[in-house]
Amino acid sequence: MTSPAEDVDVAAARPQPRRGVSLRDAGPPIALVVVFLVFAALSSQFRSIENIQNILDAAAVLGVVTCGITFVLMMGSIDLSSPGVMGASALAVALLVQNNRNDNDFGLLGVALAVALGAALGALSGSALVLLKVPSFMTTLGVSAIGLGIATLMFSGVQPNISDEMLGSWATERLIGLSYLTWIAIGCILLGWLIQRYTRLGRYAFAIGGAEEVLSLSGVKVAPYKVAVFTLAGAFYGLGGVMVTSQLGAGLVQAGDGYDFSAITAAVVGGTLLIGGRGGVLHSAVGVLLIVVLTNGLVQIGVSPYWQGGVQGFIVVAAVAAAVIPQRRRNQVVK
Repeated sequence: MTSPAEDVDVAAARPQPRRGVSLRDAGPPIALVVVFLVFAALSSQFRSIENIQNILDAAAVLGVVTCGITFVLMMGSIDLSSPGVMGASALAVALLVQNNRNDNDFGLLGVALAVALGAALGALSGSALVLLKVPSFMTTLGVSAIGLGIATLMFSGVQPNISDEMLGSWATERLIGLSYLTWIAIGCILLGWLIQRYTRLGRYAFAIGGAEEVLSLSGVKVAPYKVAVFTLAGAFYGLGGVMVTSQLGAGLVQAGDGYDFSAITAAVVGGTLLIGGRGGVLHSAVGVLLIVVLTNGLVQIGVSPYWQGGVQGFIVVAAVAAAVIPQRRRNQVVK
């Protein structure tokens, strides 16, 4: 526990939000509206209610994964563990609920255990970071390999197909026009925003990214909060793996393929800096929608899907460049 005086020091250490809305904060939402209107004008199918539902449903898993990685980016770290964590959690939940491989029927408890496995792998990433003093992208890449190894062992050459009605309904049933997966994603974004805004963990994540040395000098033990952030991120990845299993009806080792890059892209496009100290869950949620709307729109107007990866790469480079323009005089060294 820290004293009130330490909390005052922390408040002074972390970047203080500006009054009003800056151009950088308003840029991603404006871009989202512009992109949506352009595709709506080009394609009548794009602006249909069914397609808008599809866009929100397609953003669900990415939104949950991005919510987790946002907290890591806020600290100025990088997390590449989501493919392995999601794969392990996907296989775990597929074997814990009703399936064709065993007699298990743990229902929601199986989901909770799969999410807990993701949190445990996230805690491993954070612990390796603070104990071994190895850069986060290396530790998380190693944990991703561990997760994929665990998933492969559970796979055992026979794909587990789920028959659990509860988990299957997440992807098939709708409430007020949106799938349960979309509502889960909305709930996760709200939870992430509440953690970011009203808890010490969220405030310290910003402070670590903004001025970790000052935070340490104020008497705060930074290491436990770093581990907690990676644990929280792992839990979000684990839930993402469960959601993919609901969509596919089966547990796959490759359930998390590509989500690490896509989540980082979405977060950065939304305004969360890779160097930490700026952005947040709501920023990243806008980035997720922007990426998904762009991808969907390109498909609707007939652009080859092979171009989509290149478009995403161009956007993330442009977003990073735009974000660091105001800091170039201060940051003369490119890391």
